[in-house]
Amino acid sequence: MTEARGSAGPNGGRNSRRAPGTPCWVSLMAHGPAAAQEFYAALFGWEFRPGPQQLGPYVRALLDGREVAGIGQLPPDRHLPVAWTPYLASDDVDRTAETVRHRGGTIGVGPLDAAEAGRLAIGSDPSGAVFGVWQAAAHLGTAVTGVPGAPAWNELMTFESASVAKFYESVFGYRQEAEVSADFDYVTLHSDGRPVAGIHGVGGALPRDRGPHWVTYFEVADLAEALERLADLGGHVLRPARDGVRGHTAMVADPEGARFSLLQSAR
Repeated sequence: MTEARGSAGPNGGRNSRRAPGTPCWVSLMAHGPAAAQEFYAALFGWEFRPGPQQLGPYVRALLDGREVAGIGQLPPDRHLPVAWTPYLASDDVDRTAETVRHRGGTIGVGPLDAAEAGRLAIGSDPSGAVFGVWQAAAHLGTAVTGVPGAPAWNELMTFESASVAKFYESVFGYRQEAEVSADFDYVTLHSDGRPVAGIHGVGGALPRDRGPHWVTYFEVADLAEALERLADLGGHVLRPARDGVRGHTAMVADPEGARFSLLQSAR
């Protein structure tokens, strides 16, 4: 799991530039961002602050004044899935975007400046999973982790791990740690000596209506209570609670269908 570290960030939290490839931000694009804000405010206790607006209406979610995620509006003329997208850190987003193309991925948005916050691109890997690339300036990214309501882990759900792991390794310089057996296909990606993300090959268990996609895990204090609250707010449980390496988890979706996971960390 990623942790905020380094000197004080723009909102007073511990924060610094991340090593290349480290998930540093996560953003939801929704058809109804106002309703999404109400849902996540009630679920996680988020408050919101506007901007930047380069890709349309956009707000930043905060916990105790520290930034944790973003919510924007999907363009009405584009048929894109409602989804959470992780942004991976880069020292040079233009160079990273070029490497993505050379390694068989695509760049759909950018690279472009997001005011004084930084520079971004949004692309997809060869299997079609969408991810962002972020070159930090004033906005260094998620300012707090390890507390309820904050992102805790990012995991790619895809057909098989080996080929797509090579793509991410070639783009971001990850070190891989594979755990592959007859019934389990998983690669942990390491950056700067730390595990920062995972790739889970699930074969035919991948949702037919979704295809390969990244999933963000959000920390909760009590998974059972969070699932009850999620249902009351109009969310859906896609995979019931179960124990995993990182703790007690459940795959869920918000009222518009954006998938994410809830994680009650093992202590």
